[in-house]
Amino acid sequence: MGKILVIDDDPQLRSSFEKLLTQEGHDVATAPTGESGLEQVKDKVPDLVITDLRLPGMDGLETFQSIHKIQPKLPVIVMTAYGTTDTAIEATKLGAFDYVLKPFEIPEMLSLIDKALDAGRFMRSKVAIGPDPEESASEAIYGRSRSMQEVFKAIGRVAPTDATVLIRGESGTGKELAAAAIYHHSVRRDKPFVVINCVAIPETLLESELFGYEKGAFTGATARKIGKIEQADGGTVFLDEIGDMPFSIQAKILRLLQEKSIERLGGRAPIPVDVRVIAATNRDLEAALEEGRFREDLYYRLKVVTLQLPPLRERVGDIPLLAEVFLKRFCAQMNIRHPGFTDRAISVLTNYYWPGNVRELANTVQKALIFSRGAPINQEEISMAMSGGKHEKETEGLSEADTVRQWLRKTLCSGTSNKVFVDLVDSFSAEVISEALNLTGGNRSQAARLLGMSRPTLLAKIEKYGITIETSARRE
Repeated sequence: MGKILVIDDDPQLRSSFEKLLTQEGHDVATAPTGESGLEQVKDKVPDLVITDLRLPGMDGLETFQSIHKIQPKLPVIVMTAYGTTDTAIEATKLGAFDYVLKPFEIPEMLSLIDKALDAGRFMRSKVAIGPDPEESASEAIYGRSRSMQEVFKAIGRVAPTDATVLIRGESGTGKELAAAAIYHHSVRRDKPFVVINCVAIPETLLESELFGYEKGAFTGATARKIGKIEQADGGTVFLDEIGDMPFSIQAKILRLLQEKSIERLGGRAPIPVDVRVIAATNRDLEAALEEGRFREDLYYRLKVVTLQLPPLRERVGDIPLLAEVFLKRFCAQMNIRHPGFTDRAISVLTNYYWPGNVRELANTVQKALIFSRGAPINQEEISMAMSGGKHEKETEGLSEADTVRQWLRKTLCSGTSNKVFVDLVDSFSAEVISEALNLTGGNRSQAARLLGMSRPTLLAKIEKYGITIETSARRE
């Protein structure tokens, strides 16, 4: 929900907006003129402004430009009658979030308001990067692991440039936050930041959403429409899930990267656009290239700089830090006293595979906080909060290397030995020898050949570890 200012000289329309948006849970203020609306923006900055173009005194375009000078990241939706669409388009080119033709459909207007509020929050939210929590940050990417330190260094190096960036990583690893961090640390940080999810928008609408259209381009195109890329002129475009972008649209993105221009649907003249492109995907683009689902020329244009975000299972040491960050955040949101975690709860968290990565960890901490009822969060609450109530690592579908890593982490986290390395090596050696004996039916000579060691060496190890054919068979 957000604080919305509606500027319109029609008292009935202001009243209707106030009633409708209040019912939706928004905090609504109104103003009859551009001058009074501008004063309200200066006094108490809203999250969104909706203004008519035809206003007494200062018109809507002047009002928008004045607001934009003092609050460049404040989204503004312009309302206009059919006769003033050229002015509305001009406002959009200057940085207005979007324009709406009167009369408008209420569901469409509410959807646009939600998108504008989300965009405004994303542009204004400070994204911190670093090893430790930063109290003033609205959003942040934290981590002390070596892999995350490399990510922070890469963001720091690429952010001040205009290079195209391809962010790769599994779902839930924080690709959108990484894109926002690049934007907030760039020279374009006071210009628009437009997020386009290539999966969330139907294929039939994605092209017009990206590039806009001319009047008469298709049935229902009653006026020219500016696309999201053109709206972001001077700023940054984040193409999320670009690996799922339809092949037919990829050529137009390639043109944007190569020629810095686009064409609206139904248009004939190229339109120059100055935007920086950041893209992200969790798809295997190399496989998509082999299958002919992704353009090779676009692939190389996108990966000028590639940022690889590690999955949470490869940065286990960061889990206690992240869990504490999320716990503090949810306690503040729910006005609940900070209960902390038990040592066993932390052990369970670090011993889980996290297929949903950081997003899944945040959801788990939030649910566990609710289950805990104010007491320190223990392993039972964590188990209940996890998918399926499991607190052991998932093993189905994992690679052999991942399975071994799980066993190693479980042993390392148990803290039951002061000579853990020696115990791990001995335990693993015993399992390997037992399995070799199982595969050869207890034939020591064949097992020695299978293991690549001499028979005397094998016999010595069998004696050292107390392995018998019977115990070996029981382990199978």
